[in-house]
Amino acid sequence: MDSRNELVRLAKSLHQRGLTRGTSGNVSVRVAGGMLVSPTNASLGELTADDLAMVSDTGEHLSGARPSKEAFLHLAMYRARPEDRAAVHLHSTYATALSCLEELNDDDALPPLTAYFAMRVGRLVRLPYFAPGDQGLAEAAQQAADSSRALLLANHGPIVSAPTLPQAVDAVEEVEETARLFFILQGLPTRHLQPAEVALLHSRAQT
Repeated sequence: MDSRNELVRLAKSLHQRGLTRGTSGNVSVRVAGGMLVSPTNASLGELTADDLAMVSDTGEHLSGARPSKEAFLHLAMYRARPEDRAAVHLHSTYATALSCLEELNDDDALPPLTAYFAMRVGRLVRLPYFAPGDQGLAEAAQQAADSSRALLLANHGPIVSAPTLPQAVDAVEEVEETARLFFILQGLPTRHLQPAEVALLHSRAQT
């Protein structure tokens, strides 16, 4: 499947499963000459291949509809993680609720509750609050993404990059599901995966 159709298909899947609402969220995939990204003020549930914007590696709008105003955030992820070819940013309910908590470990915002979170996400880093479209977010995101593919924007939502678009979609969905579990388990004795268990999962994922 070509990049345009794959992006449209997976963006619609995110919308259909309630992970994005209205015109929130944006999806991108790297291609020769830059990246394809969903346009501004567009519902991910109603995209067509012709709607997608083409943006250069330096942020220049090359063709298509006007790109998401958060395209710069995707480019920051790619600069920090050149092996990654796709990124997904959502305002999904539980992850966004998590981003609003006052008492949170910014360097490790979610505990490893499941093997799938450990394998697909690893570590979720929360960034300080930036107003939507604030270019200062790019520098903060690029610095944090150097050590983590999954970032949580304070009072905003998650962004995840990965080597492929299906992997990025799986990972951001895992962030949302683990955030949901985190809230469900509040006040209950909870077993987290132990460091040795997490290390074993990482070693198996790399073989």
